[in-house]
Amino acid sequence: MGSAHLAALLLCGCMFVTGTVAASQNGNLTRPAEVRIGALFTFDSVIGKAVRPAIELAVADVNADPSILWGTNLSVLMQDTNCSGFVGTIEALQLLAKDVVAVLGPQSSAVAHVISHAVNELHVPLISFAATDPALSSLEYPYFVRATHSDYYQMGAIAAIISQYQWKQVIAIYVDDDYGRGGISVLGDALAKRKCKISYKAKLPPGAAKTSIKDILMQVNDMESRVYVIHVNPDSGLNVFLAAKSLGMMSSGYVWIATDWLSAVIDSSEHGNPDVMELTQGVLVLRQHIADSDIQHASKWNNLTRNGSSYFMHAYDSVWLVAHAVERFLREGDAISFSADPNLQAKKESNLQLDSLRIFNSGDKLLEKVWSANFSGVSGPVQFTLDRDLVHPAYDILNIGGTGLRTIGYWSNSSGLSVVAPESLSSSALDSSVNNVELHSVIWPGQTSEKPRGWVFSYHGKPMRIGVPLRTSYKEFVMQDNGPDGVKGFAVDVFKAAISLLPYPVSCKFVLFGDGLKNPSYSELVQKVSENYFDAAVGDIAIVTNRTRLVDFTQPYIESGLIIVAPARVVESNAWAFLKPFTFRMWCVLVVIFLFVGAVVWILEHRTNTEFRGPPRQQIMTVCWFSFSTMFFAHRENTVSALGRFVLLIWLFAVLIINSSYTANLTSLLTVQELTSGIQGLDSLISSSSAIGYQVGSFSRNYLVDELNIAESRLVPLNSPSDYARALELGSGNGGVAAIIDELPYVEIFLSKYCKFKTVGQVFTKSGWGFAFPRDSPLAEDLSTAILALSENGNLQRIHDEWLSATECSADNNGAASNSLSLSSFWGLFLICGLACLVALVIFFLRIFCQYSRYSNQVEAQFPEPQQILNRPARLTTIKSLISFVDKKEEEVKNALKKRPNGSQHPSIGSTEEQSTLPPTSIA
Repeated sequence: MGSAHLAALLLCGCMFVTGTVAASQNGNLTRPAEVRIGALFTFDSVIGKAVRPAIELAVADVNADPSILWGTNLSVLMQDTNCSGFVGTIEALQLLAKDVVAVLGPQSSAVAHVISHAVNELHVPLISFAATDPALSSLEYPYFVRATHSDYYQMGAIAAIISQYQWKQVIAIYVDDDYGRGGISVLGDALAKRKCKISYKAKLPPGAAKTSIKDILMQVNDMESRVYVIHVNPDSGLNVFLAAKSLGMMSSGYVWIATDWLSAVIDSSEHGNPDVMELTQGVLVLRQHIADSDIQHASKWNNLTRNGSSYFMHAYDSVWLVAHAVERFLREGDAISFSADPNLQAKKESNLQLDSLRIFNSGDKLLEKVWSANFSGVSGPVQFTLDRDLVHPAYDILNIGGTGLRTIGYWSNSSGLSVVAPESLSSSALDSSVNNVELHSVIWPGQTSEKPRGWVFSYHGKPMRIGVPLRTSYKEFVMQDNGPDGVKGFAVDVFKAAISLLPYPVSCKFVLFGDGLKNPSYSELVQKVSENYFDAAVGDIAIVTNRTRLVDFTQPYIESGLIIVAPARVVESNAWAFLKPFTFRMWCVLVVIFLFVGAVVWILEHRTNTEFRGPPRQQIMTVCWFSFSTMFFAHRENTVSALGRFVLLIWLFAVLIINSSYTANLTSLLTVQELTSGIQGLDSLISSSSAIGYQVGSFSRNYLVDELNIAESRLVPLNSPSDYARALELGSGNGGVAAIIDELPYVEIFLSKYCKFKTVGQVFTKSGWGFAFPRDSPLAEDLSTAILALSENGNLQRIHDEWLSATECSADNNGAASNSLSLSSFWGLFLICGLACLVALVIFFLRIFCQYSRYSNQVEAQFPEPQQILNRPARLTTIKSLISFVDKKEEEVKNALKKRPNGSQHPSIGSTEEQSTLPPTSIA
């Protein structure tokens, strides 16, 4: 039996040698016995406590898996950075001196920035599971590999949440290091794309004391915005909420949104630390989304991941990422070797022993294998985009309430906000029924479910400083007053009425702006608002383009625009004023239609009415007399036919309207004086060289110079309505002006007192007056809504009538010349009359044709055949015979048609009337 065992051992030895030779021939002999990797993180930190067991577990799993790194042991060297950038850098250099092929970490973005230069020099891939600063993805760091999601996507998710709840401004509270600055910078860009912004950046020093944090929060609490985005380190971040709670900033009305540092803190504490949950009630927090997988439910994971975080998953996958890359690296026959760095050899005399740092000769090839990795890890697919980011970035949106976290929605780079998990959306077609952008309900700070407004007045009892122009003219709009407010007027009353409609109290203090000697510059007043010297400006402030670039305006509370005012001269009535009510064309049409209607009535009455018969001359006179006498309803001819009466009835109605219109227009012409002006319009005013007046302080001066290119030498500043009147009366050549260009509300008041002037043309700029607020002020939006409510309930018109009602003379009568009535005013009436005449004529002639046909047959039947041969009468088929028939009396025709052709009596030849009914005979 001993010899048998010996033979078996020799056989195994031969087989081992044969396998070794074969392996040598296949290139696997170069596999090293051990591959070392490094790990940099702070052991005693929130993230460090989560990733250390993950790295240890991953290394054990890799070494136990026969399908990867067969025959090679993967070992990890861990270095503690102690939450220090300096210590972290020293530890990283010491780690690189130990010939590691890759480094996991660091967890700090600040340390990553520093040692990325070192790994670039030594060609060692740096694979970080926690450094999220977006700037690390730049081409400056080719050997930096981010095995987690960049804050670029996290800030995109926060911007989407802010836009979803329609907040416009946020305050960013962040740690002032590479991690904090990089994330907040990206947040500002993401908000700008959604027309939101960071109104203030509150910087916390790294490792800030609680007193410093409290001082900073007291400062931001005095500001307007109540939406805070917290981007700090997980180890000291809870101090922010501790200070906020002591200042009463965790109550209703506040909004707190924390990046994924807070979810790491909560996930790292077993069953949720009650103190942590108590501090953060109502906070919205993000957490990197990790889809459920079977491996996460394995028994060995239960204790490790129950209180872990997404950093645990990414750290575990980072080890496998290196293992897969090294496996492919070795399988392709590449060797792991190091060589001295020539740049460091020159530093041998240094006491830092930098010559111990060696270059990984094939580090670029290993890096290439890392970038091309494609496998399924516990955190999801491990694969990189062309921008060197992990695929499918997604976040859970959580709400802290009670003793736990509640998921209110998700955000992914591909589908945006959703209440459905991103992996479900990516596996099925997106539709509105599944991908609902409305998030689940939120319990906000103060245990309220009502969405906070997101801003409050930052004055804390101090009233808003409202700038009001101190006008010296047109004081109806705003003026100084001895009352409690110190001001009054149309604009002030509108502002007060709008403020009273707001759902929250607003305390105001009106501050006069101007020297009281002349109207102030409104552009300077708006500039003061943009510089925050005033919190708002109230008055007759025109909304123009240059001003909207500086401030935000409310909805206009009155329409405005520039219009021309010019002097006018009175035109006296003349001897031919009675012709002015109608235009020349109208008079011509009236003559024609009068004659036309008279002719129609004559045709309809001629056969039956003896008053319309007689010699041709008499009949012409009758038609003319009848036509024009109807104008005065003085016609003496009676109408006996039904058609004639029908036409006359329609015509007399038309004459009544024409007479009334003529009388009314003539009365207006004789009683209202017509005003005319030599200025025809804006174009003629610009092309002339005449002086033009404008109101001091108005935007009209800049408009005339910048937009209309009018020389400044032609412009004359005027301050009051009396100055307007005096300048217009003097005229351009006598030290005055030819015209004044001013805003419509001022012009209406001026013309209501000075009736000798008129407006020329139409308003040539459309604008309005509004109240000015600093840029992005939420009060401007709320006040716009209040102004619309004032307009709808009629209070705005009531205030207008109270202050701006016309007094001495109406602007409507100012230069309102009565225009002559034209044909366009009566064409409908004439059309009705024409149709009535046409219908009557058609009926009349149809009846004539019927009678003519019967009458012609009757005459032919009265003559026997021989007589027709000897004396053949002319047939009544010619136009002449038809006209002759029409000219006969109706009674004669009816009598002729009553006689039968075979009757004993024939028409009497001797009778004159009867002779006319017989056809003419042939004379030899």
